[in-house]
Amino acid sequence: SKGKKMISFPRRIVKKYARSFASFANLDTLPKTTMTTLPNGMRVASEPCPGDTVTVGVWVDTGSRYETEENNGVAHFLEHMFFKGTEKRSQSALECEIENMGGHLNAYTSREQTVFFARVFKEDTGKALEILSDILQNSKFDPLLIENEKSTILREMEEVEGQIEEVVFDKLHETAYRGCSLGRTILGPTENIQAMTRDMIKDYVDTNYTANRMVVVGAGPIEHEALVKMADSHFGNIPTESKKPVMFEKAIYTGSEIRWRNDDMPEAHIAYAFPIGGWTDPDTFPFLVMQAMIGNWDEGMPGGQYSLSPLIAKAAEERMAKKLFGFCTQYSDTGLFGLYAVGEPMALDDLMYNVQGFVTDFSYEVDEQLLEHAKKTLINQTLSNVDGSSQICEEVGRQILCYGRRMHPVETVARIQAVDAAAIKAAANKFLFDQCHALASIGPTHEMKDYVQMRRGTYRLDC
Repeated sequence: SKGKKMISFPRRIVKKYARSFASFANLDTLPKTTMTTLPNGMRVASEPCPGDTVTVGVWVDTGSRYETEENNGVAHFLEHMFFKGTEKRSQSALECEIENMGGHLNAYTSREQTVFFARVFKEDTGKALEILSDILQNSKFDPLLIENEKSTILREMEEVEGQIEEVVFDKLHETAYRGCSLGRTILGPTENIQAMTRDMIKDYVDTNYTANRMVVVGAGPIEHEALVKMADSHFGNIPTESKKPVMFEKAIYTGSEIRWRNDDMPEAHIAYAFPIGGWTDPDTFPFLVMQAMIGNWDEGMPGGQYSLSPLIAKAAEERMAKKLFGFCTQYSDTGLFGLYAVGEPMALDDLMYNVQGFVTDFSYEVDEQLLEHAKKTLINQTLSNVDGSSQICEEVGRQILCYGRRMHPVETVARIQAVDAAAIKAAANKFLFDQCHALASIGPTHEMKDYVQMRRGTYRLDC
């Protein structure tokens, strides 16, 4: 997201594919996003949508990737502390104020982004934005409250450790990006949480919460000029850049694996992935379509054996897996594409043989029927993101940080429709064919081949 923009998409191509999705009527009539840059470099974006509620938020281009090994966990810890009181509001006063408005205030931290947003009635938009500016600029970070919050975060870590899927994906990042900040967890290690201080939190804020890395977004029945005026009033004094060096470590991929064998578990949880380009890479949309071609299934969904995805159909019919889905996780300069599976212990060899075969086949042949079905599925998912102020606000904020602009649904749908078999093969040959994979697994993995044997499954010998 460092000033990059998604590769240009010629207008004649957009028009060509716009005609081919006539069934998605009136996409051109969907509102467009308006964006203004304040004098201090902060961007303000708004997109109108019908309704009585407005969602306003601040998207910050920072997360656990901007931490060091010593302060890993501070971004998430800071998210908690922003709600513990400011110079003019105590924690209880803040909670009462939001509750009395009938509003909802929340936040989340990821590896590259931190987000704060509020959903309120339209007449309370200004008050919500003032509250966001207050917690982001005037939080006290009381040392006593910091000490109290440590136990809360440690309990949260215990809860996350009980969610096997979360643990597997953390281990996948750890093995794929060994020794890099992208490989560390968002919550951080226990010893870092216990050692967290006010100075560490303040230093992180001063370094990363600067205007050139923040976007104020509003969605709903809102006037853009009014939002710009309010944003300038509340956020105009935030410095443009940090006086301290920003910690952004280049991601270096390593083909490798982490296996936690535990024969007492009933199933094996496995994430199998390959490195791909970041958000602005030209092959982003082919990989999103490939993810849809893999599908998403678990044993609680009936009819898995009749799925158009041959991998899901076979896994369900032969009871090789209880859960199976594709993923495409991208960052500013890299990404991971692959599959997550929950497999039966005695069928892991067959399951991973079929998983590897399905992924490798993208480089050789593409099922046209499955491709068209996947594109329609992806388009439907895209259009569901323009329903409601909160979803629109999320899309606008994320895309401005990732692409430097909001990608209108017309363009998004056109990019999806433009993905053909040739694009799938080209992307697969570039990133998947005969490449070293990353794998993380937890459970009874005794039936799964070792890394070297699985590495041979990234190409075919019958061609």
